[in-house]
Amino acid sequence: MDKHNSSELLNSDFSLSKNASSDSLDSDSKSSSLNSKHGQESSHVLGDIQLLDGEKVMGVARDVTYLCPYSGPSRGVLKVTNYQLHFRPTDITPLQSTLSVSLGVVSRIEKVGGASSKGENSYGIEVFCKDMRNLRFAHKQENHSRRGIFEKLQQLAFPLSHRLPLFAFSYLESFAEDGWQVYEPVVELRRMGVNNDMWRITRINDKYEICDSYPSVWAVPAAANDDLLRSVAAFRSRGRIPVLAWIHPSSQATITRCSQPLVGVSGKRSREDERYIQLIMDANAQAHKLFIMDARPSANAIANKAKGGGYESEDAYQNAELVFLDIHNIHVMRESLRKLKELCFPQIDQTRWFSGIEATCWLKHIKCILAGAVRIVDKVENHKTSVLVHCSDGWDRTAQLTALAMLMLDPFYRTLRGFQVLIEKEWLSFGHKFQLRIGHGDERHSDADRSPVFVQWVDCVWQLQQQFPTAFEFTERLLITIVDHLYSCRFGTFLFNTERERVKEELKAKTVSLWSYINSRQDLYLNPLYWGPSAFGPNTPPSPYSRPQTVLVPVASLRIIKLWKALYCRWNPTMRQQDPIFQRTRELVALRAQLEAAAAAAAGDHAARQHRLALTPPRVASPHHV
Repeated sequence: MDKHNSSELLNSDFSLSKNASSDSLDSDSKSSSLNSKHGQESSHVLGDIQLLDGEKVMGVARDVTYLCPYSGPSRGVLKVTNYQLHFRPTDITPLQSTLSVSLGVVSRIEKVGGASSKGENSYGIEVFCKDMRNLRFAHKQENHSRRGIFEKLQQLAFPLSHRLPLFAFSYLESFAEDGWQVYEPVVELRRMGVNNDMWRITRINDKYEICDSYPSVWAVPAAANDDLLRSVAAFRSRGRIPVLAWIHPSSQATITRCSQPLVGVSGKRSREDERYIQLIMDANAQAHKLFIMDARPSANAIANKAKGGGYESEDAYQNAELVFLDIHNIHVMRESLRKLKELCFPQIDQTRWFSGIEATCWLKHIKCILAGAVRIVDKVENHKTSVLVHCSDGWDRTAQLTALAMLMLDPFYRTLRGFQVLIEKEWLSFGHKFQLRIGHGDERHSDADRSPVFVQWVDCVWQLQQQFPTAFEFTERLLITIVDHLYSCRFGTFLFNTERERVKEELKAKTVSLWSYINSRQDLYLNPLYWGPSAFGPNTPPSPYSRPQTVLVPVASLRIIKLWKALYCRWNPTMRQQDPIFQRTRELVALRAQLEAAAAAAAGDHAARQHRLALTPPRVASPHHV
């Protein structure tokens, strides 16, 4: 199967049946959506490999054996491009088919065996991936192909470590829509009702001088002047002052986000910071209290005092209540995902599956994040009280909580485009360190800054989809596509750490946005069960079966939360869903569009008929003769 076909199948529900839908992957060795391609016209075929615009073959090794842990060894040709590793078996069978893996997904590469290795398939290369799988290729020593392929892989999988550009800067494909225009901060703030009497838009950080990891546009209390903002920045870690994330349309209760105060062991105070927090509280006339949600366990927050950080004292911040949410740090999450990978790949021990999941603590961490977001939603929606959210620096756990709470509160973010705006706003513009957490193009696989923070949040979104299957305009296919391209380095969206760095590197001019790619084929991601009004375009008449958009309050319990097998276990054929759900979903989307068009046409005909009847003069009865 060529690259285009495998791409269309990437995020589909898998089938083990030989007669499975053509939209389902039939082999564990298939790539995910990161190798998908929507536009045939901009790709070209070289031999047996379909290349993207800007992609070039950089190395070839013949007579290589791919050691699949499920279907066994398969001999064929291994090619390395500046974007992907591509293996094509000599004889393609239902169990042995083409493998394509983006080089961005590679975490590390190791040589296996040496000159003295004599066992069959004991000499070769092992590729460790960020998407829960490892790939092993055996080379014949007499071919002397291993060294060349290993060096090419090292260079192309980790271009930044070799002073080379990422593939996104070579990718040339164009799409009908420019995804870089999806998010405009001022437009989004105005959608929420800012500017108003209590909040104003400021460009004080236009040159990123106040805070280099914040966006250039903020919404702050209208009563806070620029001098006060500068003083508050000096008392907050990394200068990340409290700014508006979301405002309730009726109660005016807000979610604001920031970093920890620089209290230190001596318990420093800042009158300016205290006054600023009071202004945030005063901006909500419905309540005279503010909840400060500290994402950290209390022990960690106390320990941060020794490093100059800490947390707000309720004595210093009048009418503020501090709540610790007990979400662990990036190092704990990294270790948890490592344990989950060991459990899911390559083989699954059926006798200890549930105890193994419990031992990873992954679902426990997911529960804690969901529970924290639910507490924020409760205070804002039910108590009409404003909430301030922070962790240590305000770019990991803080983003998880604010983005998740906003998703529960605001139905706009549950639409296909609204979800893109949410990621751009809360994750990208507010400086989640994607470069450090994912390690794009960096060979330092054991770097302590690596952590699956964003993937964990996407998992929480999937949990919401499972509990509220009709509340989202998009399916899990979108989520898996986003995760795959988080790693792929094909698009510029997730590159670098801050908005300032992206502006400096001219990403909008030099790379393609992931949203251009997704919005060019929206039908692949639409949820046919979605009840909202904008599922199939703004001009679609409302369905008589649609429900009002509501606030989502999930059950944050281990009784309900599930392991996302379609993401973490997708490479294991024994864990794939037997039913081609994705194909059926697309059929339902098409059928719903047809039915709604027919309903609109029928409604139009009925209205025209009623109009004609209204214009027809009533018939005059003939006189009655006796």
